[in-house]
Amino acid sequence: MPALTMRGVAARLGVAAMSTYRYVPSKEDLVLHMADAAFGEASYGADAPGDWRARVELGARTLWGLYRKHPWLAQTGSLTRPLPVHNLMVHGKWVLSALDAHGLGPTTLFGIHVLLYSHVQGLAVHLEREAHAQAATGQTEDEWMDGRTPVLRELVESGRFPAFAKVVGAFEHGYDLRLDALFELGLKTLLDGLTPLVEGRPAIAGCEGTRSGSRPSPGPR
Repeated sequence: MPALTMRGVAARLGVAAMSTYRYVPSKEDLVLHMADAAFGEASYGADAPGDWRARVELGARTLWGLYRKHPWLAQTGSLTRPLPVHNLMVHGKWVLSALDAHGLGPTTLFGIHVLLYSHVQGLAVHLEREAHAQAATGQTEDEWMDGRTPVLRELVESGRFPAFAKVVGAFEHGYDLRLDALFELGLKTLLDGLTPLVEGRPAIAGCEGTRSGSRPSPGPR
């Protein structure tokens, strides 16, 4: 994304730099169009699973696949300032519709949607960052870590972090950080934890008590 400029786009198209502004007024608008096009590359068919969990898993994996295909995409919007583009809303609608029939209050329903999205997007931001770091340093992730082995060994052997030392010492060949595996682990863990809430089992402490028929929470004090 840092390499994207209106002048660079014009050069790739073989046109004058200012002529691109006839179509998009700024780089920010260009990025919105790019993001909308990328999010629109995947959709959901009529033969989708009926189970809420299977539908949510499909939505999460679809988004993860798009971020995998376009590593820059996760950098285009933050959780607090989401992109106002049609095709991202399609993915949000998919998850919300999967959860909507379970009697959840609107705050809880949307909070679950945001939480699931943050898991996918939060991991995906590291795809572009790692690619940028490799380009800037000329080192792969493993090469970068190898260069910091003395520092890590000093931390382990300092005696100040026994839990860290115990876990790291248990890895025979070091820890292989794989984002795909973390995505799957996080998705399963989130859905396991959310299942009692979504399916109306005993409430989880701290969650909003606004299921259908439940007593509304008091207003601000």
